[in-house]
Amino acid sequence: MRLSAPIYHLKRQARLLSRRENVPLHTALDRVAAKEGFGSWSLLAAKAAEATPAGRLLERLIPGDMVLVAARPGQGKTLISLELAVAAMRQGSRSVFFTLEYMHADILDRFRDIGADPADFDHLFEFDNSDAISAGYIIEALRSAPRRTLAVIDYLQLLDQRRENPELMVQIRALRSFARQRGLVLVFISQIDRSYDPAKKPFPDTGDIRLPNPLDLSLFDKACFLNKGEIQFQAT
Repeated sequence: MRLSAPIYHLKRQARLLSRRENVPLHTALDRVAAKEGFGSWSLLAAKAAEATPAGRLLERLIPGDMVLVAARPGQGKTLISLELAVAAMRQGSRSVFFTLEYMHADILDRFRDIGADPADFDHLFEFDNSDAISAGYIIEALRSAPRRTLAVIDYLQLLDQRRENPELMVQIRALRSFARQRGLVLVFISQIDRSYDPAKKPFPDTGDIRLPNPLDLSLFDKACFLNKGEIQFQAT
């Protein structure tokens, strides 16, 4: 069933309805959902999440997966990774966003860009932009995380930039072993090499991943590549 408007517009309608008629927000959300043909807002939100590229990617993931999300700058790597985190949280899973690039306020703005209200996920979402982020740091931070927690690492190549950290191959092997042991999903945002030419092929692939140092990409279970608003899933 196609929605009459993007979900964030529908949520805005519900907020206005809640204020105008002085009814609880959850009641207003359900009324908006009913107009769209759904029995409740939760059913509408679940259906909308399934229809997005992130929702389709989430359907492919299982606990223990290592995932690459790769594209040239400005193609939506961060947004789709956050959409993936939101889709996981809507199913009740925790999400953690590790970044060496963004401040917390930046990520909250990105949530709003995709029509998600950060307040809806206060109890499920964690943000971490420590300068010490590395495989060892991530493992310690997630050691007590529940099964099916989805963690986004922004981004793969930054794990390789501090001389005191182990080689990238060693770090990824450690994270792969940890993810499988704990039943977590680890999503790595990745840069694409500047030599990639979209005029020659519509999507980059694993051969276009920028790797300053050697890394066996078969350590990842799944990959998706973005270009001009489109997404392509590829085997690693």
